[in-house]
Amino acid sequence: MAHTWRFFRSGGFDQVYINSVSDLEALETFDKKLWAALACPTKGIEFDQRTLNYIDTDGDERIRVPELLAAVRWALDHLINKEVLMSGKHLPLLAIDHESVEGQKIFVSARELLARIGKADADSLTVEDTDDLAKMFPPSQPNGDGLIPAALAGDEVLAAVIHDIIATMGSELDRSGEAAISADKINAFFTDLQALHAWQARVNNEPELQPLKSDTAQAVEALQAVEAKIDDYFVRVQLAGFDERATSALNSSDAQFLALGVQLLTIDNNDTQSLPLAKVVANQTLPLMQGLNPSWREKMLTFTQQVVKPLVGDVDSLSAEQWTSIKAALASYRAWLAAKPVVAVAALAEERLQALQQSGLQQALLDLVTLDLSVADAANALVDVDKLVRYQANLLTLINNFVSFSDFYTRRDRAVFQAGTLFIDGRSCDLTVRVNDMAKHAAMAGLSNTYLVYCDCTRKDRPDKMTIVAAVTAGDAGNLMVGRNGVFYDRAGVDWDATVVKLIETAISLREAFWMPYRRLGRMISHQLQKMASDSDKAVESQSMGGVAKAHESVAAGKDATKPAPFDVAKFAGIFAALGLAVGAIGSVLAAVVAGFLGLVYWQMPIAILGMMLVISGPSIVMTWFKLRQRNLSPILDANGWAVNTRAKINIPFGTTLTLLATLPKGSQRSLNDPFA
Repeated sequence: MAHTWRFFRSGGFDQVYINSVSDLEALETFDKKLWAALACPTKGIEFDQRTLNYIDTDGDERIRVPELLAAVRWALDHLINKEVLMSGKHLPLLAIDHESVEGQKIFVSARELLARIGKADADSLTVEDTDDLAKMFPPSQPNGDGLIPAALAGDEVLAAVIHDIIATMGSELDRSGEAAISADKINAFFTDLQALHAWQARVNNEPELQPLKSDTAQAVEALQAVEAKIDDYFVRVQLAGFDERATSALNSSDAQFLALGVQLLTIDNNDTQSLPLAKVVANQTLPLMQGLNPSWREKMLTFTQQVVKPLVGDVDSLSAEQWTSIKAALASYRAWLAAKPVVAVAALAEERLQALQQSGLQQALLDLVTLDLSVADAANALVDVDKLVRYQANLLTLINNFVSFSDFYTRRDRAVFQAGTLFIDGRSCDLTVRVNDMAKHAAMAGLSNTYLVYCDCTRKDRPDKMTIVAAVTAGDAGNLMVGRNGVFYDRAGVDWDATVVKLIETAISLREAFWMPYRRLGRMISHQLQKMASDSDKAVESQSMGGVAKAHESVAAGKDATKPAPFDVAKFAGIFAALGLAVGAIGSVLAAVVAGFLGLVYWQMPIAILGMMLVISGPSIVMTWFKLRQRNLSPILDANGWAVNTRAKINIPFGTTLTLLATLPKGSQRSLNDPFA
């Protein structure tokens, strides 16, 4: 018979109750079109990370419907007492299906784990019992994952090799939580090591690579230090021989020496180093002692002693042919240097590379991998123990935040996407979500029709920065602005300094809508009064400056500057008449309103006041009501990697529970006497 599902209506859509084993067993048949979400990220949500990693079998950092269903089926298949999935507190050992082959392995491993952590007499397991991987899988013991930490070596020599491999090839995380290496890294390390040894062996097996024997390396280094400059010199000499007009340009110009003359010079000054190596003369050899650029003298002296004398002889100058022969003599060694394998192993010291040549190290490490894999079945059973304990504790919570949003809409517990509470501007906001990319999130979250506050959260004791978005669903905008500071409390109760960095503004509440026309009128009147005062101040200043200017002109013309201008009676009479008419009209209207109001029966007066306020605030309230009915949770979550499968509304009553305003406690004593009001 088909399973009978039970639903509750919240957030504008029907949500299914998942609160029995029969619901879990029938979950595979539940229509996916009715699921609240079809996918959720494994990062940025408040949920046990190891549980998410177990469910995310393909490792793409997203939980999808088939993966969640597979997790539910696996948990049901390994339990005799399936009701424990509904408790979420502890896993009794007798609830494990120890009659099946897989269940028996899990049962035995659970017993071994309890003994290992000093709870041999316990008859149940909790998540806390499996939290410490180092206790479940001591790094000094095989754990079946094929990864070798240094603690497993049992030998200082092998442990040192493991550290070398980790330092050069990188590491992987062992089940114990320690840095470890795999067989692939071991083989890659020794393959690179052999390539480096083969390259090094050539210099000993091929004498022609070292024409100066052990001094060849120093000679090549000295050659490379001056090679480009000597090449430059001989090219200049050839150009001077090609056309004598080039000689002046190829040597230093007068302007260059004038520029040098005003500087505080040093021997390694860039300007002096850029001058030719020696004076350029057509068909001239390179002097090795006298006439050299002082900035290159030391390097040329080293080159002469270590390269020229051994290969050419004790000469005072070097011809182009001799220079070519020197480079040819050392070309083989330089080619060998260029062929050095580009491998990470080369970063190790030469003494260490020699020590790694001893035979048997690679095979000894591979034997450790084989030993580790030999206990894979027992170790995997321990992993299954941890998985079953975490599924029993957490699986129902994830379902109630995936198949339905019951945790969120019933307010019995916080949803997994709620990161904590933001306190700012006399309110607390419970609908806060972690954000990875604020610009990307804001582009979509704006479709939620919700007032959103983005904050950067920091702590001095933590180098990382957290970005959150908080939905303001009650009260009014108040003093919310970019740069405003608040405090964010995460789910662990840790407080963070929160700074507003972005706002997405829209309607917040009907209360805000009611007072909005009056606030706008107040702002308009305030703006106009400030404008009038400013204009008046400017006019007075302008008149004063004009009067001073006229006084100066009168004095210059010999006139009496103190004589006042004649009073224009007609002009001022017109002004006063216009003001009188305006005041009279306004007074007549006010008198008519007051007279009409006073003419009402006493019980009609409050109705008249309410009617007038309704006329003023009614349109704003109606417009805001329609906007608030469009508030939607889905874009806020979708922008963070969720695949919400419905229009999850945040209506007005529910919104007032997500944002709480500051109120005085019941029974408080309050004095309204403000001496500075």
